[in-house]
Amino acid sequence: MRGGGGAELSVAGGILVRVLSVVLDLVLPQTCAGCGARGARCCPGCLAELIGAPARRLPEPVPRGLPDCWSAAPYEGAVRRAIVAYKERGAVALAGVLAEAAAFTVVRAAGGTGASWADRTFAVVPVPSGRRTRRHRGHDPVGRLAVLVTGQLRAFGLRAETWAALGQARRVADQAGLSSAERSSNLAGSLQVPELAKGPPAACALLLDDIVTTGATLAEAARALRAAGVRVPLAVTVAATRRRS
Repeated sequence: MRGGGGAELSVAGGILVRVLSVVLDLVLPQTCAGCGARGARCCPGCLAELIGAPARRLPEPVPRGLPDCWSAAPYEGAVRRAIVAYKERGAVALAGVLAEAAAFTVVRAAGGTGASWADRTFAVVPVPSGRRTRRHRGHDPVGRLAVLVTGQLRAFGLRAETWAALGQARRVADQAGLSSAERSSNLAGSLQVPELAKGPPAACALLLDDIVTTGATLAEAARALRAAGVRVPLAVTVAATRRRS
């Protein structure tokens, strides 16, 4: 067996999950990913829960270097189930709804803070997943959201460009069970803008991720972009976990 056999099987497994998900969506009755009701993949009630409460939601404690952080909704209930279905179960049909929620949150954040960056071209930068995670899932959920969010922002009249500039500089340990401080230490120096990456389309970037928990990943992503000379005034996620200090 070739040395890369395990990786190839992982990639094949991820692709198979996506293909089966698409096929099942075509042949089986649709159910809402948030509540299970028959009909649309995201029913009106769950959609209202997803896009009805965009707000600044900062983790506690706030990690050093974290940009202003807004999310569309708390990570619970129907919102949590929809994100899990999209990320882990290949329900890529939900990408459009999640992107609409994130884009609406960007617009609310810009209006709520009087941000001058929104008047200029800015880069929408997705926080990257690890290579093994992408292979396991068979898709890049945040990368797909970034492209769709950029399109939505342009429809709102904002000048946005997708810039998938961030890459892994090194491997990190599993984050499960780590405290905020431990996560920050684990992620320090883990992201970079590679020297061969195409230059930024703008001097200002909007960071995009699906969930914010401790904020350590967003802070590390912001550090890497600032090291490349790019301003990072805002981070937006679809959802934010509720955390206690």
